[in-house]
Amino acid sequence: MLKDRLRQVEARIENAVVSAGRRREDITLVAITKVFPAAAIREAYEAGVRHFGENYVQEFEAKAPEIADLAEATFHFVGHLQSNKARRAAELFQVIQTIDSGKIAIRINDIGSVREVMLEVKLSPEQAKSGAEPEGLPALVEAVRACPNLRLTGLMTMPPWSEEPEESRPYFQRLRGLAEGLGLKCLSMGMSHDLEVAVEEGSTHLRIGTALFGPRRRA
Repeated sequence: MLKDRLRQVEARIENAVVSAGRRREDITLVAITKVFPAAAIREAYEAGVRHFGENYVQEFEAKAPEIADLAEATFHFVGHLQSNKARRAAELFQVIQTIDSGKIAIRINDIGSVREVMLEVKLSPEQAKSGAEPEGLPALVEAVRACPNLRLTGLMTMPPWSEEPEESRPYFQRLRGLAEGLGLKCLSMGMSHDLEVAVEEGSTHLRIGTALFGPRRRA
């Protein structure tokens, strides 16, 4: 049951927080619901989850009418954002975690509503990974901060996949160093398999899917 899996995830986060000398309230659990139906979002909401992450604008657009009544829910866009989908993403999501260019930032800004945003940083050599290059971050930060409707809070990244959580640590450490250098407080990093390492390295937003909902499956 989802409630049992949520308790297990919360216990893992709590143990990691204690080990790292941090506070649980400084970490946001973002339940990743891509591929899962609106009913899964509702079930998680009823279990107490309030932050949800989706990877695809079109997929979430189809779910949104079914969960419009979840007044306390905050929806995060965590997938690669194409410029032609930026405006619709900004209409659907309260938080955009994956800005990687000034062009995307301007399109989101132009909807006229205030949005919390993060910058996605490409720290992995994998071609499939998206994000801004680290050396381009100062200019991107400046561009985003010039957008009056964008509230820049932090950075996010996706390390190369590995079954060994420790292999994520260097990427998390680097993201933290970049954020500190830019004066940004939020770090979206860590998933089901490496959340403990992420908490130890300062994560403020854990993106948890499999540990809550099980392996992803397509209809």
